[in-house]
Amino acid sequence: MDDRVKAFFVEYERANSTSDLSAMGRLYADTFMFAGTQGVQAVRRQEFLAILPTMKQRFAAMGVSGTELHTVDAKPLDPRYFLATVDWRVNLPAGKHVEATATYILAGVEGDALTIVFQMDHQDLASVIEDRLSPGK
Repeated sequence: MDDRVKAFFVEYERANSTSDLSAMGRLYADTFMFAGTQGVQAVRRQEFLAILPTMKQRFAAMGVSGTELHTVDAKPLDPRYFLATVDWRVNLPAGKHVEATATYILAGVEGDALTIVFQMDHQDLASVIEDRLSPGK
């Protein structure tokens, strides 16, 4: 795996954990595609950064205390693009956690910073967290 891809997601983890919107903004293209359980949409980076604090507050209210980078599996698609499947560990109250997986396409030729041009979340994270925190789980 390209060391730049691993370093990119280490930076992503750091920016996310410290709520560093400036650093998060550098990780996404001006416009990127987001795919999730509700479909696919084009997202402007500035609009994403504007809603990010609200999203973080929502997850904090659910008990999320942090998200850790677990694994990165990446391969080059061509000299400019990388495909990366990333597993995240989302920490919850009482020592519980959930695993979340996302697939990304990163763009950047050698010497350039990588940016996310496509992100696909493999699950509805809020639903997975609610299920994990329900009594008896």
